[in-house]
Amino acid sequence: MTRTRIKICGITNHEDAANAVTCGADALGFNFYKGSSRYISPSLAAEICAQLPVFVTTIGLFVNEPLEDVNRTIKGLRLGLLQFHGDETPEYCDSLGYPYMKALRATNKEQIVAEAQSFGSSQAILVDTAAGGQFGGTGKTFDWRMLPDLGKPLVLAGGLDATNVRAAISATHPFAVDVSGGVERSKGVKDLVKMKKFVEAVQIADRSNNE
Repeated sequence: MTRTRIKICGITNHEDAANAVTCGADALGFNFYKGSSRYISPSLAAEICAQLPVFVTTIGLFVNEPLEDVNRTIKGLRLGLLQFHGDETPEYCDSLGYPYMKALRATNKEQIVAEAQSFGSSQAILVDTAAGGQFGGTGKTFDWRMLPDLGKPLVLAGGLDATNVRAAISATHPFAVDVSGGVERSKGVKDLVKMKKFVEAVQIADRSNNE
């Protein structure tokens, strides 16, 4: 029986983290990109991570950050995975010696394949909506039919919410889905009801796919 994992990204406070875990999130994402409205300070993220159950994966998101700043941020943080969401090179990602996944923009099938192959050590490939000058958080979906078999776990992002995630899972059969704005009441503030509905929609999709 297959089960789609759920990552709720853009956690900015203790309450949202606790509610996300209660709803059934497998992973929580902490955004360390200062240009994001969902930015969280490393000190607050450390407090939240320290209080999470051991089997909830914690993921730190970075965008084109100097290596020394990434190292400074993750020191003392209980992170299970790093997520690089900018224009980082394979050499950059490998140099940290830390498990990571690389986010790619949904441009076209050939480019996604080529880029995914270049990040051979990435634990997974996250594919997000391509929008000029934006590093995720667009709130827009893309044509899921363009997604190829990447030969490693696919994390699907980009405009997902409770109304479309079932169709997204049916179309792509991802290892995990990544949601942020689709479960918010305002930028950086999660909505408990929306999180519950999102998790329920993923579970319904999994039951349907396993029939």
